[in-house]
Amino acid sequence: MKYCRFQSDSGPRFGQIEERAGELWVASLIASPWTKDAETKDVEVEKKFAPRPLRELTLLPPVSPSKIICVGRNYRDHAKELGNEVPTEPLLFFKPPSSLLAPGGVIHMPRVSERVDFEGELAVIIGKRARKLGQNDDWRSYIHGYTLANDVTARDLQKKDGQWTRAKGFDTFCPVGPLVETDLDPETGLTIETRVNGDLRQHGSTADFIFTLPVLLEYITGAITLEPGDLLLTGTPAGVGPLAAGDVVEVSLPGLGRLLNPVQRDED
Repeated sequence: MKYCRFQSDSGPRFGQIEERAGELWVASLIASPWTKDAETKDVEVEKKFAPRPLRELTLLPPVSPSKIICVGRNYRDHAKELGNEVPTEPLLFFKPPSSLLAPGGVIHMPRVSERVDFEGELAVIIGKRARKLGQNDDWRSYIHGYTLANDVTARDLQKKDGQWTRAKGFDTFCPVGPLVETDLDPETGLTIETRVNGDLRQHGSTADFIFTLPVLLEYITGAITLEPGDLLLTGTPAGVGPLAAGDVVEVSLPGLGRLLNPVQRDED
């Protein structure tokens, strides 16, 4: 199933996506996938809902995670392009939920940073509580679906600080969306691309992960319990680079649409 989350006159809603004449439409409303989410299915609202093209809607981040866990240097070429060794075990860091940004939202480059980079990634949405998974566990049963993310990074601050919290955690530094697809299989090799102002900057395949999803889930849940709706960013391929005010950055993957965000320099 493919769906999105959008702002309606009656509040945030989830909508099932269909393709009609080559264009994506929200064909119907669906219940929230998350039982603790207040955005539940409203029969009266659904009766009044008329299908609309996706482009006409104000999209929201499709998830509200309790935490965002990211994997650094999960592509060999990306590790090498920044002069880093290829890791021998997963390199993890957090982005705060306050960094989430909706599709179309503005990425704000802070004045304290002189270089802010894009990093297009496939993101995994956790479907049920996962703790201390082992090799014999069915890792796929813990995944709800997949979406796109941009791990925006203040590269100069990342190098200066030594740890990555500030560089990765500014408000607007985690664009996510626009769609969730529950039926993808990253192990088949999914092609992810990033463009800036229409120019291709990144082109990679999930077949090139250093650490596969089952390995990542076992490693992460050995230390951190994952909850439904949590977000796992799986790493970025080679080709990362700086953004400038006025740029539009686009992350895409077949089946997940295009995550577009304009860029602006903060003045305060």
